Amino acid sequence: MGHTLIKGLIESGAIAREQMWASARTETTCEKASAALGIPVEVSYQHRVPGAGMILVCVKPGQAAKVLHTLHDANLRPETLLISIMAGATTSQLETMLGAANPWVRAMPNTPCIVGEGMSVICAGRYARHEHLVRAHRVFEAVGECAAVDEAYFNAITALSGSGPAYQYLIMEALADAGVRVGLPRQLALRLVAQTALGAARMVQSSGRHPAALRDDVTTPAGCTIAGLLMLEDGRIRSVLARAVEEAAKTAAHLGPPAAKDAAHRAGH
Repeated sequence: MGHTLIKGLIESGAIAREQMWASARTETTCEKASAALGIPVEVSYQHRVPGAGMILVCVKPGQAAKVLHTLHDANLRPETLLISIMAGATTSQLETMLGAANPWVRAMPNTPCIVGEGMSVICAGRYARHEHLVRAHRVFEAVGECAAVDEAYFNAITALSGSGPAYQYLIMEALADAGVRVGLPRQLALRLVAQTALGAARMVQSSGRHPAALRDDVTTPAGCTIAGLLMLEDGRIRSVLARAVEEAAKTAAHLGPPAAKDAAHRAGH
């Protein structure tokens, strides 16, 4: 995701290539990323931290403690904006782990950012002001759409739009298999499903109408569409999808950085 965000920022002109740098855990990864992005990518980045105005923290929650400790000890300026895309890591946890009053913005993008069609949400931490949210918004709108929301919604959003592409891929795979079952070549079936999903999503976005109303437009009396819809309802597709999101949200609530969770556990005792 870090690679995708950097590429989007460069291509959109939001940040000049000369102002960017990145880090990765291995020399091999650094070399590949540097060649692909045209920016310095290094394992050791402490010398770059003091000059940074904004740092995107694109690591797994389990790596958070080490990364934030490194930033803190590398003369991180107090005004440097930090943006986290870690699932389950709250701004309060990040502020505590960093041990400094830097502005934090928490974000949850999704993988369609890779093709410039991502859906990201952001929220401000205790020390972040409106201008910090504006800067973060500029980052994520370079790779799709972005909305500012209350942090209380983040676990639900992680489950819905963060994990959402995987649900859509499963549905598309199943529909393509169904096309094969009724006699279509697989590549044609997949093309039909993908474009239909894209077109349906565009209609929801552009028309402003409820999906149920758009569905009714396709559903003629005694037609094939209502026959198919009844089979989906028999299979309890609504409740299955709702339970999938519900379970994913529960899991997201337990994905925070280990150090922060341990501190919270000790505080509770």
